[in-house]
Amino acid sequence: MHLTRREVLASSVGLIALPRAGQAQSRPVIRVVVGFPPGGATDAIARVIRLPDLLGQPVIIDNKPGVGGRIAADAVLAAPADGLIFMVAPNATPTFQTLVYGHDIHWNILRDFTPVAAMASYALGMAVALDTGASNAREFVDWVKRNPGKASFGTPGMGGQNHFLGVQLAKTTGIELPVTPYKGTPPMVTDLVGGHVPSAISLIDGMVPHHRAGKIRVIGIFTTARSPLIPEIPTFAEQGIDVTSGEGWTGMWARAGTPPAAIERMQLRRHWHPIAGIDRADLGARPLSRARLARKMRGMA
Repeated sequence: MHLTRREVLASSVGLIALPRAGQAQSRPVIRVVVGFPPGGATDAIARVIRLPDLLGQPVIIDNKPGVGGRIAADAVLAAPADGLIFMVAPNATPTFQTLVYGHDIHWNILRDFTPVAAMASYALGMAVALDTGASNAREFVDWVKRNPGKASFGTPGMGGQNHFLGVQLAKTTGIELPVTPYKGTPPMVTDLVGGHVPSAISLIDGMVPHHRAGKIRVIGIFTTARSPLIPEIPTFAEQGIDVTSGEGWTGMWARAGTPPAAIERMQLRRHWHPIAGIDRADLGARPLSRARLARKMRGMA
């Protein structure tokens, strides 16, 4: 499976696909709800798996962006637990959103959802607009200190890992760096390229092409090791800034009470062997085991 991120998106606008000719067309449509807009990494990961061909029935991607994936989670819980609706979400939805906005959320990820499949884990990084003049993390910190009131960092949503990393960076370096939230990665990167936001924290897959084209600069990676997607960029720790996190990750969930047979059918190993192709899809991601997903949900990893 050799798909680029662009090919994934171009081949699946609005839906993943229909089953191949000759497969049963009478089976009901499976809906995969994604809490982020088309064009972002979560959306691309949801589309890279050819579920219609594997399941033999139509599978539609239903993008419901907003509030860190909570709108998507609400939509899944509002639907019948009939095995025809699933949610693909990054770690921001089941963990950070619950921790930060638990008083506003009427569901519990452990009680109301069942983990179906792990999909990928990936590095997060920071990029800056060209007009900052910064080419590394230290230079950006200096720019912020010289330009009080001008600095901020964009994130694909509030209350996620990206948001926490920006807050941690500001605290560690002693700078004022307010957050500018966006509804997903694509509009954030567009503003970063246009110089409308001076910096952004996100999955690096959406920033690397613009970095290579000289339109923005990726200045650091937040994981303990460099990313193979852009190995020339050092980690923040390498630059003397102690802001390091685990990788971000994405998984699939179903509403609690979904028939076990429907979940088991989705979990069949043969369905998920193509997930190994994610790291060849220009996403900078790698496969993630379902066991790790379950542990992460419980704060054990």
